[in-house]
Amino acid sequence: MIFKAVGDSRPYPDHGYSGRQWSGVPPRLVRLDELVTTKRELDLQQLLAEDSTFYGDLFAHVVEWEGTLYLEDGLHRALRAALHQRPTLHARVLTL
Repeated sequence: MIFKAVGDSRPYPDHGYSGRQWSGVPPRLVRLDELVTTKRELDLQQLLAEDSTFYGDLFAHVVEWEGTLYLEDGLHRALRAALHQRPTLHARVLTL
């Protein structure tokens, strides 16, 4: 299995972080098999697009809540890493 679990919601409280605030969180490596997704579906065209990160953050956004890492944004990046057989992903991790 690629991820620890596949979820379809954000079980943690709203953190209210904007894109600018996320950019202040330093990226670190996280293991894909430690992540719980917050989205159950993805857009395959977005996954395969060459410029999929052009308008967004280069790093995935992960929220650590009650000892669990939730992949809030960056499902496409995480799957792309898995397709390239990489077990880790660079992500900004916000601890609540």
